[in-house]
Amino acid sequence: MTFAHWLLFCGVSLLMCFTPGPAVLLAVSNSVDVGPRRTAFSSLGSALGIFTVSGLAMAGMGAVLSVSAHAFLALKIAGAVYLVWLGVKRWRSPEPLIGSQAGQAPAQRRERKNWQLVAQGLGVSLTNPKAILFFSALFPQFIVPDAPLFTQYLVLTTTFAVLALVSHAFYVALMALVKDYVASRARLFNRLVGGTFIGLGLALLQTRHKVG
Repeated sequence: MTFAHWLLFCGVSLLMCFTPGPAVLLAVSNSVDVGPRRTAFSSLGSALGIFTVSGLAMAGMGAVLSVSAHAFLALKIAGAVYLVWLGVKRWRSPEPLIGSQAGQAPAQRRERKNWQLVAQGLGVSLTNPKAILFFSALFPQFIVPDAPLFTQYLVLTTTFAVLALVSHAFYVALMALVKDYVASRARLFNRLVGGTFIGLGLALLQTRHKVG
């Protein structure tokens, strides 16, 4: 892959990463939930999920999902249920996202372990069949047949994962600028984030399987 092709891949990936989706929404939610620093753990989980999903795509899982209606349906339902579950949890959250002091999360929020945040981000990435199909469609456009496949997998996936982390950092920083506004409207924020998660889950259920 030439440098020009890599720059083109970066452009496509940036557009994909900065388009708000479940992973970005999770980063925004956690940034005012557990704080910007600990949000890095859920973003790390999302990045690990990117490597896993990318590996599945490179291994042919994308081809399986594109021809198997049952496999696609199973993964689609799992992803939709997980997103709806996250949305319902946020919607029903009774306490404010931010404590009385700026940047201080409620004690109940602080009790969430770092590994749980990592698992949360990982789950969002792994239960999205669109991601597997996206990588299956995107990567072949930049793969050089005569070059080592594993090396190209590492380069492309690492690039995409880093850009995803950059997009998360951007949205987290943006939320830090408006945290006082969010704190004064915590219930409304819970409803908006929870409703968006639920909407994304229901939209995922509408994804149609296409053969061929």
